[in-house]
Amino acid sequence: MVVKQTGRIVAVCTSEKKGERKKNIGEGQLVADFGLAGDGHGGPWHRQVSLLALESIEKMRGMGLDVNPGDFAENITTEGLVLPELPLGTKIKIGTQAKGEVTQIGKECHTRCAIYYQAGDCVMPKEGIFIKVLEGGPVKVGDEIEVLAND
Repeated sequence: MVVKQTGRIVAVCTSEKKGERKKNIGEGQLVADFGLAGDGHGGPWHRQVSLLALESIEKMRGMGLDVNPGDFAENITTEGLVLPELPLGTKIKIGTQAKGEVTQIGKECHTRCAIYYQAGDCVMPKEGIFIKVLEGGPVKVGDEIEVLAND
């Protein structure tokens, strides 16, 4: 029996430039082979959309930091999925019609961010994931994220 893996969106976040904290705008449009419309991170490359779990943000809160969705520059904050355990190439459905493919797990931080200096650690390099958008569609807080069976 195959167990359906699902989570949900708790924030949809954008910023004008890469590397900035993002603001939760509540909803957005994923665009095929680009990313989140209006986000500085979008473009024709493998890290079009970044995802980070609320559970990871909670770890940083447990270290005494006042952090919220978007503070780690993630586009989509999720709940209920263990994102770094999704293998590269995993397909996910986000909302009612958008689809993405996991292209990278974690990232190298070339410069230490303010969060690293405050806590001595940061979760995005280890627990954040990146996807490329295969099929566009609207996404909003409360939407389901479903891990699709790999063909």
